[in-house]
Amino acid sequence: MRIGIGHDTHRLSEGGPLRLGGIQLAHDQHLVGHSDADVLLHAVTDALLGAAGWDDLGQWFPDHDPAYRGRDSAEMLREVSRQVAAGGFRIVNLDCIVFAETPRLGPAKRAMARRIADLLGLQPEQVAVKAKTGEGLGAVGRGEAIQAQCVVLLEKSS
Repeated sequence: MRIGIGHDTHRLSEGGPLRLGGIQLAHDQHLVGHSDADVLLHAVTDALLGAAGWDDLGQWFPDHDPAYRGRDSAEMLREVSRQVAAGGFRIVNLDCIVFAETPRLGPAKRAMARRIADLLGLQPEQVAVKAKTGEGLGAVGRGEAIQAQCVVLLEKSS
């Protein structure tokens, strides 16, 4: 068994929609980044890479490479997932947290978990997505950024 943790932060900018967890949310802001800036999918991808003992997301998909400008984070996650499987690992489960002051993510958590499960070929109960606010503190609390963390458990195939 191997555990990996992923974390990502992206700043918010005016104009929606918001792409988070592989789904579009109606919101008056969007995340800013070299790719589509899906902070949750980036955290999931980094957790998988860490559990496999490999370099991080920035090494696999460098933000200075124009090939990744605007790239769909779901494509990057699927690619890493294929490599993890080819490396002889099976995903046991993922536990994710999104830190956002707005929008309220309660209604979207289940849809994000289902989308991540679908991208990884998992059952929905293998993916948990939770949401927390910043309680008015820091960049998240001021509504300037969204952060995500993910912990993944991999099992080496026999």
